[in-house]
Amino acid sequence: WYQRRVRERAIEEDILPERIYQGSSGSYFVKDRKQHIIGVFKPKNEEPYGHLNPKWTKWMQKMCFPCCFGRSCLLPNQGYLSEAGASIVDSKLGLNIVPNTKVVALASDTFNYTKFDRAKAKSVKFATERFPDTLGKKMKQGLPPKVGSFQVFVNGYKDADAWIRRFQEEPLPPKMKEHFQRLFERLVCLDYIIRNTDRGNDNWLIKYDKGEEDPAKAIHIAAIDNGLAFPFKHPDEWRAYPYYWAWLPNASEPFSDETRDLLLHKLKDLELVQDMLDELCRLFKCDKAFDRALQLKQVSVIRGQILNLCQALEEKKTPLQLVQMPLLRIESEGKGKERSSFIQKFQDKYPLFSSC
Repeated sequence: WYQRRVRERAIEEDILPERIYQGSSGSYFVKDRKQHIIGVFKPKNEEPYGHLNPKWTKWMQKMCFPCCFGRSCLLPNQGYLSEAGASIVDSKLGLNIVPNTKVVALASDTFNYTKFDRAKAKSVKFATERFPDTLGKKMKQGLPPKVGSFQVFVNGYKDADAWIRRFQEEPLPPKMKEHFQRLFERLVCLDYIIRNTDRGNDNWLIKYDKGEEDPAKAIHIAAIDNGLAFPFKHPDEWRAYPYYWAWLPNASEPFSDETRDLLLHKLKDLELVQDMLDELCRLFKCDKAFDRALQLKQVSVIRGQILNLCQALEEKKTPLQLVQMPLLRIESEGKGKERSSFIQKFQDKYPLFSSC
């Protein structure tokens, strides 16, 4: 509630969200009344394939290369739900690496609106100011709110790619390196469970205070840009969308006992997992295009990923070995509350290119 009021009051006082010019979609830094960035807002209709995306690159891709447009394993224009869903998984499993993310509705003149919406808002403003005692009490002023994801902004972090290169030149002290490995394993587990199709080293962040001796206070990571996750099937056409962290040296280290102790009992707790899936379902239902059949397919992928992850943790595999395990889905039988038995189905079709 507090975060919502802070951003709304700032917009009311003309401290408007600022468009982020990097990336392939319309996303915005939201500020408070002191001009401090407090979050990142990503409207649904300005996502990479949204009809109001202000970036022309995706429009060109759609016009010139329609066969390569979109990701066939993902539901279109559901990135805002994916961002919030990753935050739910992070919270339920106690990973603490995803900045708090919620679905909100905001309106601002800096967002990308149609000419019709802007003309309508201008006309309503004129009418309500001209007739404050009549129309002014009945008509709502302003541009229509946009639904999207709002992620709390994290200060002092840099792209992981920059820090990883530096760590190769200036190795971390042993205790610091060990702690970073534990955080890296949490990122691996998150991405694997939600089947993130867009995890490069430029969309997770690292914060490192070299002068701090306590590893838990000195080094942190943040998993941002989770908008291309929760597929309803494993990639099986042109691209595999691999996890790029799998090529890092850290991915060749076996999962630690600390990570096993943190996650294994939770992932084996059927009630906890079901509670997490139910909360994801309630989130996905917020969208007007919600499809129950496709949502069940998303759940079947998540269950399959969890099963593989449990096995990898039990056998102390490495993250690299984890991503090499056979892909599977776990589908439930029956309908409604009678869904009590499950069937494993292994992936029998693989993408043409496995390294991109």
